[in-house]
Amino acid sequence: MLTRSAKAAFYSLAGPAMRLNGALYRHSRAPRSGFQRVHLGPGQGKYIPGWINVDANMFTARCDVWADLRNRLPFHSGTIDALYSHHVVEHLPDIERHLSEAYRCLKPAGVYRVAGPNGDSAIRKFIAGDVGWFGDWPDKRSSIGGRFNNFILCRNEHLAILTESYLRELLEGAGFRDVAACVPSRETRFPDLFGTCLGFEQEDDFTTPRTLVLEAVK
Repeated sequence: MLTRSAKAAFYSLAGPAMRLNGALYRHSRAPRSGFQRVHLGPGQGKYIPGWINVDANMFTARCDVWADLRNRLPFHSGTIDALYSHHVVEHLPDIERHLSEAYRCLKPAGVYRVAGPNGDSAIRKFIAGDVGWFGDWPDKRSSIGGRFNNFILCRNEHLAILTESYLRELLEGAGFRDVAACVPSRETRFPDLFGTCLGFEQEDDFTTPRTLVLEAVK
């Protein structure tokens, strides 16, 4: 994991270039028609063939479009059928703006499947004293408080605690409707859109899942 100072330096140096590249893609190459699915933040190992994969890391991640997700998304309004992000939005400084951008880009009846660390599950497991539910990454911690801190803050890489009620409120505030939670790696209401995504959502506790997944319709 990069240090916060290294990451800040990268975004400071590369930010203008990413903003320009995103704008150029939107005006010259972004699709205006056809069936389009977009994966936001594939990272190093979650590239989805047949999708448009967007990431800020052009060095170790695999992506089709190099763009900073903190900025305007590099797509025309009303041109995308499905958006997918997995453990991405909790890193963004302005989730509300991001969700408004997602809403703008989707076609009517388009769907956003958005996932991140499940704050509801973490709080329940912390109250129950279940230290084994939590991992010891990114820092080696043996106490439940230390492991809870790992999960919630991740060395302060996470900028928001995602609970179902909070994320639902933000999605509905952006204009989305028909917001529903799904079991990660097992369930989607739109298998034709997101069936291929389930394999990327590693989960071993289906009663108290570590990942919160919501699907929302424009």
